[in-house]
Amino acid sequence: MMSILDDGLTDNSSPFSASFSPVLVVGAGKMAGAILSAWLEPKESLEGLDPETLYVEDPGSPDDVLDLLAKYDVVPKARQELPTPPQLVMVGVKPQIMDEVLKDLASRISSETLVYSIAAGRTLSDIAKHLPEGTAIVRAMPNTPVMVQNGMTALIANEFVTPKQRSQINDLVSGTGTVAWLDNESQMDAVTAVSGSGPAYIFWLAECLAKAGERQGLSPELAMTLSKATIDGAGSMMGLFDIPPSQLRENVTSKGGTTAAALEVLMNDEGLAPLIDAAIEAAAKRSKELSG
Repeated sequence: MMSILDDGLTDNSSPFSASFSPVLVVGAGKMAGAILSAWLEPKESLEGLDPETLYVEDPGSPDDVLDLLAKYDVVPKARQELPTPPQLVMVGVKPQIMDEVLKDLASRISSETLVYSIAAGRTLSDIAKHLPEGTAIVRAMPNTPVMVQNGMTALIANEFVTPKQRSQINDLVSGTGTVAWLDNESQMDAVTAVSGSGPAYIFWLAECLAKAGERQGLSPELAMTLSKATIDGAGSMMGLFDIPPSQLRENVTSKGGTTAAALEVLMNDEGLAPLIDAAIEAAAKRSKELSG
C-alpha cells in the first residue's frame, strides 16, 4: 500500500504506517462494527488499522462484531487502559449516553487526539463542550452500505483538525466507500435525509417493485429476485459509468415502449418526484429536531 504524506513523499513501508496509533473505539455496535471491518480488512491500496494498537470499549457488542474482533485478538472491555493517549477515538455510542462518555474521555485524550463521532444528531459544538478546549473533532454521517464497503459517509471537521489528521481519517473512511467533506455543518441535516436514511428508501422501492410484480402474476420469490437484481445492477451502472442518471434513464427508454409508459406515471406532476421531495423534507426536519 502506498500513502501520500504531508511532505509530498510516498511511504511504501507498511500498510499501517500512516495510521493513527493507538486507536480507541467507544461503542462497537452494528455501524461501528461495519466500519471496523473495513478498517481491519481494507481493500487493496486503502489505509488500514493495526489491530495490535486497537482498543474497544463495549461489553455488549453484537456477536458478528465480537467474531470480527476475536479474529484479530481484540477483546472489548467496559473500560480499557491504553499505554499512551489515543491518536484516534471513534465514538459510536447512542446519543443519549454521549455526554457521559465524552466527559470520561476528556481526561484520557491528549492534544494529539482526533475524536471521530458517528453519533447521530450530535453537533461539533455539542461534542466539544465536554472535551478539552482545542480538541480536534470530525463528525460523520455514514450509511449502512459501509457494511459491504460501499457506503456513503459525509464528514465535517472543526477548526482544530490538522491537515495530517484530515488526510489520515479521509484515507481510513475511504475504506468504507465514498467520502464527501461538507463546507458547513448545516448541510448535515440534508445529508442525513438523502444518504443517511436513503438506503431505507431503496429497500422500500425493492419491496414495492416485488409486490407490484406479484400483482402481475409473478411468484413472490421470482418477483423479489427480479427486484433486488434490478436495483443492484442499476446501482452498479451508476457507480461504474461516469454518466448522469438522467442519461442512463434515457438510454433505456424507447419512445412508445414499456419503460416510457411506466415513466409517464412516475414522472407526472403527482408522481415520484414530489413524494421524494416530501420524504427528504420530513427526514431533514426530524434531523434538525434531534440535533436540538
